Amino acid sequence: MSQDLSTALKQGVAELGLDLSPAQITQLLDYLALIQKWTRVYNLTAVRDPAEMLTHHLLDSLAVIRPLRQQLVRRQPVDGQGFRLLDVGSGAGLPGVVIAICCPDIAVSCVDTVAKKATFIQQAALTLKLSNLKGLHARVENLDDHYDVVSSRAFASLVDFTHWSRSALAPAGIWMAMKGKHPVDEIAQLPASAAVFHVEQLTVPGLGAERCIAWLRPAN
Repeated sequence: MSQDLSTALKQGVAELGLDLSPAQITQLLDYLALIQKWTRVYNLTAVRDPAEMLTHHLLDSLAVIRPLRQQLVRRQPVDGQGFRLLDVGSGAGLPGVVIAICCPDIAVSCVDTVAKKATFIQQAALTLKLSNLKGLHARVENLDDHYDVVSSRAFASLVDFTHWSRSALAPAGIWMAMKGKHPVDEIAQLPASAAVFHVEQLTVPGLGAERCIAWLRPAN
C-alpha cells in the first residue's frame, strides 16, 4: 500500500478526532488492500481506485466511530459482558470491519445473504487477526441472536431495515443507519414501532457529499 494512502488515512483519522494506534492504522490499510485483491475476482465493490476507496469506504466508515462510542457510553451491554454489533447487508464489511478494527471491545458480526461476501469477512478476520469479527451468511430476519446495535450502510430504506432486523435487536438496543442526505421522507414513512431519536450529521474528510446517521430505537 502506497505511502500516499497511509498519509491520507492518518490525516483523515486526525480530522475525525480518532486516536488510533499504529497497529490499527496498519490493519485499516491491510483491509483496504484485501478489498482490492478480492474485488478483482469477486466484485465486492464498484469503487476500484485505491484513493477513492480510502475516501468513500474507509473514511466514510471511520466517521461513525466517535458517534457510536458516544452512544455506547450511555448504555449497558445487553448481556452485561460486552457490546455486540450486527452490521446488516455488510458486503465488503463496511462499516463492520472498520468498527471491529477501531473498537476491539465490541463483538462485530457482519451478515450478508451473498455467501462470497460472508466468506470475505471471515477471511478478513483471519488475515487481520480480528478475534472480535465474524461473517454470517444468512438473512437478518432468520438470526437467533440479539445485538446492542444493529447497523447498516446504504442497505435499505429505514422502514425495511428496521422491519427486517427487528428480531435481531435487543430490547434496549438501537439501530444505526448510515445515510447520505437527511432521510426526511423515510422517517415520515416509519411505523409506530420504530422511532428516530437523533439524526447526526457527519463530515467525511475529502468527501464532498452529505452524510448522516439516523439513530433509531423500538417504540412501545
